Parts: sequence; C-alpha cells; structure tokens
Amino acid sequence: MKQSICLLGATGSIGDSTLDVIRQHPEKYSLFAVAANTNVDKMVHICRTFRPAVAVMGSAEARDELVRRCEGLNIEFEWGEEAMCAIASAAEVDQVMAAIMGFAGLMPTLSAIRAKKRILLANKESLVTAGKLFMDEIARFNVTLMPIDSEHNAIFQCLPQNENGFSKSHVSKLLLTASGGPFKDWSLADMREVTPAQACNHPNWSMGQKISVDSASLMNKGLELIEACWLFDMSPHDIDVVVHPQSIVHSMVSYKDGSVIAQMGVPDMKVPIAYGMSWPNRITTGVAQLNLMDVATLEFSKPDLERFPNLKLAADAWFIGGTAMAHLNAANEVAVDAFLNNRIGFLDISKINERVLNELPTLAVTNLERVFEGDRIARNLAETIVQSGKYL
Repeated sequence: MKQSICLLGATGSIGDSTLDVIRQHPEKYSLFAVAANTNVDKMVHICRTFRPAVAVMGSAEARDELVRRCEGLNIEFEWGEEAMCAIASAAEVDQVMAAIMGFAGLMPTLSAIRAKKRILLANKESLVTAGKLFMDEIARFNVTLMPIDSEHNAIFQCLPQNENGFSKSHVSKLLLTASGGPFKDWSLADMREVTPAQACNHPNWSMGQKISVDSASLMNKGLELIEACWLFDMSPHDIDVVVHPQSIVHSMVSYKDGSVIAQMGVPDMKVPIAYGMSWPNRITTGVAQLNLMDVATLEFSKPDLERFPNLKLAADAWFIGGTAMAHLNAANEVAVDAFLNNRIGFLDISKINERVLNELPTLAVTNLERVFEGDRIARNLAETIVQSGKYL
C-alpha cells in the first residue's frame, strides 16, 4: 500500500534526500504536503515537480511569493506554525519526516505524534529540549518512532528487536561515532582563527550552515548524545563517543558477551531515510555499495574535550536534567548565529554555552510551557552575553 508523506523541512539537505527516495519509488510513496521556512526558489521547484496537496511557508510574505510563482497549480498554500501542525496531523498522511531545523520543529512533530503518524525524526532539538514529554507522548499514542540521524539509525539497526521493540538487556555500551569535523587535528591556537566558511566545510557530509558549525564544534554530537539517551533509555555513562574520520561506521553497539555490532555504509543520508520510511523492510536508494578495499583503513580515537568542550556540556546538561537541555540548545543556536555573522569567534560558542548552562536556574520539565520559557530566557541571556563581549 502506497504511503503518503508529509515533509517538514523540505528545502534542507534531509528534504533533498527524502524527495530523492520518493522520486525513486513512486509506487510506494507519494508527497502529500511540504513545509519550509523562507526558501521560495526551492519550494517552487518542489511544488512543480511533486505537486503536493499543501505547501506551507514560514511567513506570510514567503507564502504570498510562492502563490504568485506557482500560479495555476492545484495546491493549497498556507503559512506559519499552526499550518505546519495541521499538515503533520492531516488524515491523509501516513508518515511525517520531521526535518525542520532547531526548536521550531517541536510543535509540528508533537502534532504528528498525537495524530498517530509514523515519525521519521531528523530534528534532534525536539527530543533534546523536551525529551521526557516527547517520549511520553510516543508511548501514550503508541507511535512508531524511526531515528533518521545516521548514528541513531545505525544503533537502531544494531539493537536486537522483539515484539515490544528493541531490547537492551544484553547491551553493554552504545558507541556513537563522530567524524571529528574539519578541525579534528587543529590546535586551540589555530581554532581561535576559524572562519564561518571553514566551519561550514565538512569533510564528509553535505549539510546546512548551522548543523555544519555544530559538527565542527562537536555540539552536534553532544545533542546526539542527549538524543540517544532519550531514544534508547540510556545515560551518558552508557554511551561512548568515538571519533571516526572516515564516517564509514555510523555507530556500534557493544554487548555483554564481548561482541560489537556495527552498521556501515558510504556517508549518504538516503540510506537511513529509506530505512526509516520502509522499515521493517529495505528498499533501493541508488547509493553505491560500500567497498572496504577502497576504504582500506578505519580509524578510531577518543574526542578531545579540552578542544571540544561542547560534548561535555551536553552530558552535563543531561545529568542536570529539567530545562538545562533546552537552555543549552537555545544558547547554542544564538551563539552559532552570532559566529556565522562574525560577531564572535569559533571558540566563543562553547564559552557562551557554558555560561548559560551554569548561570540559569533549572526547572523540572512538567509541561511544554516550561520548555518554551526555558528556551526564551536562555536565548535572552545568550544574546546579552554576545553583546557584552565578555564570554568567561
């Protein structure tokens, strides 16, 4: 039976790969709705190519321009968070690809969960900021949650499955791999001079600016560490981050009997996306088969927490609990934006994150309002710190 897809975050790299999978399998998938922020040019192409029933933009201005440029197409055009929540929960939808970047993806994803859609989760911030509430809703509505980040998708594939989902009874550790980013071997002195262009030049993956900077600072891996804790009911004590610059081993699971099971493949997001869409089956992706003879060498090492303190800050936020994870995520979004706009240096990102994490009081996450408030006050404090120019 053909599955109808709602794609939230259609104009990013995850959106591109999702559309490619849909394009390869028109007999299995159709695109019911798409959502994006302000990239009208790309949305025009998507609307003309796939003819979704509904297209949603982040602002009224972007929506109006899209309407003008798609004249004659039988598509309903909307804008704003409420419209994104509506398409994510629409009766026609079977699966929702949650790929809106940042905190903005939380409410549409929750709407999809409450409408009992299969969730293809590529927005880690939703789980980072409101993890307990998020997972409680997944359990309450008995929803299938498929992690799309390559590392979490790999762990999912390596865990034993039973009729109640995955089992961790024989698991010793989760081994979360990290490429190390473009500055893996740089000194602290050299990292002080990093430019936004250098930080956005990831050696293995094609990603947007924000996630590329997060990968370069290892904050992306820190957020993935928190996400893995929620997804697999673990703590940072149960998860080792392993630097693996080839990005061939996407993650591993270590078992109590000494076995280690790894998921491997060329670095292409179409693989975890297609697995999430087709699970428990597999479909073709057009991605080349891994040839280990070509790879020849696989390297693994420990991350350097002195040069990449964001990774430790993420673990600290998990153990603090409550709104601390929302504080850290919000501070990082502000700091990365300031870096991309040449207002602060690369190493200042982690300094601002640390100050916000240490200075804000933490509240228990008992409702979404607490999460929203934690996000708001953390953004305000981070912006105040950026403007002050005093990061320590």
